[in-house]
Amino acid sequence: MNTYVAMLRGINVSGQKIIKMDRLKSIFESMQLQEVTTYIQSGNVIFGTTESDKVVLRDRIESTLKEALGYDVPVVIRSNDELDEVIKLNPFAVAELPEGEKVYVTFLASQPTAEAVAHFESYSNNVDDFRVLNREVYILSRKGYGKSLFSNNFVEKKLKVTATTRNWETVNKLADLSRR
Repeated sequence: MNTYVAMLRGINVSGQKIIKMDRLKSIFESMQLQEVTTYIQSGNVIFGTTESDKVVLRDRIESTLKEALGYDVPVVIRSNDELDEVIKLNPFAVAELPEGEKVYVTFLASQPTAEAVAHFESYSNNVDDFRVLNREVYILSRKGYGKSLFSNNFVEKKLKVTATTRNWETVNKLADLSRR
């Protein structure tokens, strides 16, 4: 059995696309996924399956969610091993950050092109820092994510890929839950 984390984009944000986690859990269980667990209200689902093709799995989840909810919900999937790698590759020393600075990870649905990454890197500034590594963008937010240029929408637009963002604490919790 493979363990995955599905991170749903745009769920329960600013009163939009509201879904209770018990309903979300039941939708995932209806797909015959195993050991389904949700974490916080932002659309994180940990589950087990024998399916190993993440594209097939993502397409199936997105299709089922659209049928059940009546609207599109983009989904980004990572395995528990991939989440462990995301944590290992974090370029920012979280324990040494001054108070008020936080790390966020934007998970990309696919690898951005080299040209898109080069263009994105041209937005470097003195307020926030970031690194694009593989299918993740690590963001060091110095003045609050709500004030950061590197919002999820900005990252998606500039890198031209679907994305969803989680704070560092959530990334670590999802990794812990996926190791069960």
